[in-house]
Amino acid sequence: MAVSIIIQRIVKDPSMAEKLAPLIVQLRSRAAVQPGFLTDQTFSCLDCKGEYLVISTWNFLEDWNRWMNHQERLKIQNQVDELLGEKTIYRYYEPVVGGITPRFQKDT
Repeated sequence: MAVSIIIQRIVKDPSMAEKLAPLIVQLRSRAAVQPGFLTDQTFSCLDCKGEYLVISTWNFLEDWNRWMNHQERLKIQNQVDELLGEKTIYRYYEPVVGGITPRFQKDT
């Protein structure tokens, strides 16, 4: 079943955008040719200046994990995080099919 990866980045310093944009383009273009990649969209938050979300959809979580841990991606991502001054946030989602009770993780 397809999974969606939500990627959140907050750009606190608008002057970083010029340095950040080419790195994001590299990540997107390289992700698009990875096995299992389906699509992605990027959103700019209207009520929280500087916040961006990417919704990336993959055939399987394993496909995303392979790309997530790929050395080329990690190198670029480290540059992105360094420019932002904080780690990029990732969340993993799967569709909830009607009639199926959602799974909840127990707090440990």
